[in-house]
Amino acid sequence: MDKDKIDKKDHILDVAERVFSELGFDGASTRTISGEAGVNMAMLNYYFGSKEGLFLAVFERKLSSFQSMLQDIGSNENMSAWEKLEKCIDSYLEKIVVNNCFQKLINREVSMGKQWELTDKLTQMLMINVLELKKILDEGINNGSFHSDSDAQLVIATIFGTKNYIINTPQISSIMLGNDIRDEKFLEEKVKPRVKTYMKKLLKAYLVNEHDNTNK
Repeated sequence: MDKDKIDKKDHILDVAERVFSELGFDGASTRTISGEAGVNMAMLNYYFGSKEGLFLAVFERKLSSFQSMLQDIGSNENMSAWEKLEKCIDSYLEKIVVNNCFQKLINREVSMGKQWELTDKLTQMLMINVLELKKILDEGINNGSFHSDSDAQLVIATIFGTKNYIINTPQISSIMLGNDIRDEKFLEEKVKPRVKTYMKKLLKAYLVNEHDNTNK
C-alpha cells in the first residue's frame, strides 16, 4: 500500500476513533465518519468493509502497536524482569494523554459489561497484551527476582485499574486530585509522573525479592 493510501486510512481511523468514543458503536454511523473524514462511503467500505470492520480496525491499530512494544521489552535479554516491568509501566502510562480518546472507547464498549459478539472479539484482542505483561511477571517469579507468592493477575489489575479509574471516573478523580482531570496539561505535567512514581514504588515493594542482587 502506497504512502497516500496509508495516510488516508490512518486519517479515517483517527476520525472513527473519536466518533466512536463520543457516540459509541451504536450511536455512530459510517456516514457520519466518512463525512467528518472527508471521504466517500465507497472508500470507507473499500478499506474496512463495514462499521464492524472499521470498529475492529480502530482497536487493532492501537493494540497491535502496544503488543509489539511489550514483545520487544519481554524478549530483551539485557534487562531484568523488574527493569522490563518498569519500562512497561512507563510506556503504558504515557497513554494517559495521547490515547485518552481510545480509553473512553474501551470503557464505553468493553468495561461497561455489554455482551455482544464484537465485545468478545475486543476482549480477545485486549487479552493478548494482558498475557504479554503476564509473561514478564512470570519470568520474574520463575527466576526468583520476584517473590514466589506474587499474584501476577492482581498486579496486572493494579496497573490497568489505577489508570482506568483516574481516566474513566473524571468527576471523582478530579475532586480527589484537586484539578480537572480532563485538563491535558495537568495530566501531562502532574498526573503521569505522579502515577508512574507511585506504581513503581508500590509494585517494587510488593514484587521484588531483595535477596536477588540484580534488582537492587
